[in-house]
Amino acid sequence: MLKKISTDKAPAAIGPYSQGMIAGNMLYASGQIPINPATGEVEGEDISSQARLVMKNIGELLAAAGTEFSKVVKTTCFLADMNDFAAFNQVYAEYFTEKPARSCVAVKTLPKNVLCEVEVIAVVS
Repeated sequence: MLKKISTDKAPAAIGPYSQGMIAGNMLYASGQIPINPATGEVEGEDISSQARLVMKNIGELLAAAGTEFSKVVKTTCFLADMNDFAAFNQVYAEYFTEKPARSCVAVKTLPKNVLCEVEVIAVVS
């Protein structure tokens, strides 16, 4: 059985997809970018401030699904510039203290020309 996750505390989907889906006891969350859900606008001038907003948005999706950062088993991180890797990691490490499995790649362009995007897979209790 599939359950769609939706919360107004995280940015609305900007395309034909859901914020997240629960299948069994697993949450598959769509990638989050640094959009303020209240305004729909990208916020943050640098990688650190954008990464913090991404983590806040992920936290809201996890909460809406009834789970938390400590239950994340896999992340996929997309950076617009691999030179931002160290600064991104500093913010990332504050939230993902259980050190889930991860992939991190640089891509040519991200939606709305943001500096980072992160998607997660988490266990739902």
